[in-house]
Order: sequence, then structure tokens, then C-alpha cells
Amino acid sequence: MGTDTVRAQTADEVAERRREQRGWYFYDWACSVYSTSVLTVFLGPYLTSVAKHAADPDGFVHPLGIPVRAGSFFAYAVSASVIVSIFVMPMAGAAADRTGRKKPLLALCAYLGATATTGMFFLDGDRYLLGGLLLVVANASVAVSMVLYNSYLPQIAPPEERDAVSSRGWAFGYAAGSLMLVVNLVLYSAHGSFGLSESVAVRICLASAGIWWGAFTLVPLKRLRDRPTASAGQASGHGWRQLAATVRDMRGKPLTLAFLLAYLVYNDGIQTVISQASVYGSEELGLSQSTLIVAVLLVQVLAVGGALGMGRLARTYGAKRTILGSLVAWTVTLGAGYFLPAGAPVWFFVLAAGIGLVLGGSQALSRSLFSHLVPSGKEAEYFSAYEMSDRGMSWLGPLLFGLTYQLTGSYRDAIISLVAFFVIGFVLLARVPVRQAVHDAGNPVPDRI
Repeated sequence: MGTDTVRAQTADEVAERRREQRGWYFYDWACSVYSTSVLTVFLGPYLTSVAKHAADPDGFVHPLGIPVRAGSFFAYAVSASVIVSIFVMPMAGAAADRTGRKKPLLALCAYLGATATTGMFFLDGDRYLLGGLLLVVANASVAVSMVLYNSYLPQIAPPEERDAVSSRGWAFGYAAGSLMLVVNLVLYSAHGSFGLSESVAVRICLASAGIWWGAFTLVPLKRLRDRPTASAGQASGHGWRQLAATVRDMRGKPLTLAFLLAYLVYNDGIQTVISQASVYGSEELGLSQSTLIVAVLLVQVLAVGGALGMGRLARTYGAKRTILGSLVAWTVTLGAGYFLPAGAPVWFFVLAAGIGLVLGGSQALSRSLFSHLVPSGKEAEYFSAYEMSDRGMSWLGPLLFGLTYQLTGSYRDAIISLVAFFVIGFVLLARVPVRQAVHDAGNPVPDRI
């Protein structure tokens, strides 16, 4: 009888864990549409066109009196949003760990970002400053929310499940992005049939991402559970003091810091490619918005299979080796992108396919690998540092991209400059003994990692 009770409790616990994991997947489903439709496809080219409309005869806009080439404004705005994130993420991570209440903070960030994204409907004429402000708010909000979201992973998945759970989350996100892009493509391509101008169609696509984000965030907010922590009930609000304590704690785990440094570098390249690819396609290659939508849709569809496929590869070869392989693929793909002929959609689609196959997997496996390096009970504060590497420090890539274009006037030079992030990141990651890093964090070492 006692044995049956234990078995029943175990079965109930497994069922509850699966239910919570499914709810967790849905935040990827909710917020990834912002990353896909807004940041990757529509906002870059559209905000660039708005900035050009507001530019002086020499092609410069002057936010806060600073001369900025209109073609660089979007990249600079992305950098600014990430810098804002750096100041907010430590406070969010500290508050989550000290109070054990992640869900209210997740809700606040999600709905602030969703509101800003929905407000992009009003971005028309020469309102490039409004576009920059909304981008900063939305991008910072999604970055901070991901600190809280990622910190659930060690709590809802045991070590042997994390690669698969993390990969499924990314797959959910890319599936949502694909679905919304199909709707966007129909609306944008046939905007005249709906009695809409091209500008209004783009602004509806932008706003719809905010509505989607807000609506589907209800699922994880219902299913995820807040867990009490050892420091629950203590005063919060000392984010930077907590971050300093986290860094001091990490100094005792130098291999965790070594992984974060490698991730900071190569992920900076990934995030910049995601945010600037549509600008490169429209401005340098002269491709239409419809072509860009189809290309990004191809990335999303292949990224679903890529994330799940690389998750399976990690079970055979380990997460570290699989990530290293993806960085080689990133380097080759960017190098090929430099030589793409203008006005040739087919070759741009080939490039998009290459990106899609490695995009989801490299991100998903990096997240799950880091989860093994986090000491128990410090998930949010460590993932705050991780997210600062993920998004919070990813201002160098857009800044380099924008500066290269401003100095050379060539988007080809700007895109090839990003290869350095993948090469340096590969070298740094290859030098990290991850099995020892997991052991030093006090966690069980999986058979394959």
C-alpha cells in the first residue's frame, strides 16, 4: 500500500512537471513573435525608411542633436535598448530570487513589452524617435522577461531532460513565428485587396505581434508555479548589489564565468544577425519586403527542425560539441552572405536556410548547457548574468554593424565584420571543460554534455 502511494505520488509529480513544462513552452510561443515579426522582419526596414524620411539632405537625422546616418539609426536603437536592459536585469533577477515571486515580474515585463509593441501601430510619417523609444521599451522588456523565464528551466526539468525541454521551447517559439509570418505575408502582399496602404499593413503586422505576445502570456502565467527560496521574504531592490554578489560567487566558479564569456561573444554575433539581416537584405541586396518575409519564414520553419535535430545530436555528441559545430556553420554562412549578388532572392533563401538550421539549436543548447552550471537556489540571479550575456551585452554587434556602415557606407562590410564574434566565441568555448564546470557548480554531471 505504501509502495503504491509512493508510485502514485511520483506519477502525480511527473504529470505536474509535464504540465508546467508545457506552460513554460508557451512563453516562447508568446514572445518569439516579437523577435520574428518585429525585430527581424518589419521594424528594421520600416524604421529605417521613417528615419530616411526625416533625414536632412545629407541623409542624417539628429536625435538629441547628434548626427546619425539614417541607415544606422535602427542598429543604434537596438544597442540603446540592450544598454537599458543591463541596468534593469540585475534588479529583476535579485527581486525574483529574494522574494521567490517570478510570475508577477514576468507579467509586468511581458505586458509592458506587449503594450510598446502594439503602440508601434502609431509609427508613421517621420516619427523615427517614437519608433526608437518603443523599440527600446519592447526590446528591454523581452530581455528582462527572459531572465525570469529561463530561470524556471532548472526547476521544471531534471538534468537529463534539459536539452530536450530547452529545445522544445525554442521550437515552440519558431513555430509561432512561422504561423504569424504566414498571416503577415498574406496581409502585406495583398494589402491593396484589403483597402490598406503598405505603411498601414506594416503597422498592423507590428501591432499584431504585441497583441499575440500579451494574449499567449496568459498560459505560462497560469501554469508556472512560484517556489519559495532560502532568501524569500528578505528585502529586495538592491539589484546591483546582488549582481556584485553574484559575480563574486561566480569568481569561485571560474569555469562558469569562462562559459559566459564565450557565450557573450558568439551570441552577440547571433543576435546581431537576427536583428540586422532584414536591413542587409533590403538596403544592400535590394530585396522586396515580401521576399524578406518569405526568407524569414523559411528560417522559422527550418529552425523548428534544427532545434529539435540539434537536441538529438547533443544526446549523442554532447551539447558542447554540437554548439561548436553550429559556430563553424555560422561562420561559413556569414562568409557566404558577403558575396551574395544583389537582386537574387534564390541565393538569399539559401542563406536563410543555412541560418535556420543552426539558429534554434545553438541558442537552445547554450541555455540548457548553462543550466547545468547554475548552483541550486540561485537560478534567477545566475540567469540574470546569463541574460546579460544573451541580450544585455549584445550591443557590441549592432554597434559594430552600425559603425562599420557609417564609416564605409557598405552593408557588406558591416555583415562580414560579425564573423569575428563566431571565431572568437568558438575558441573560447572550446577551452571550457564543461564536465568539470558542472561538477564545480555542485550539480550531477550528465553522461553526455
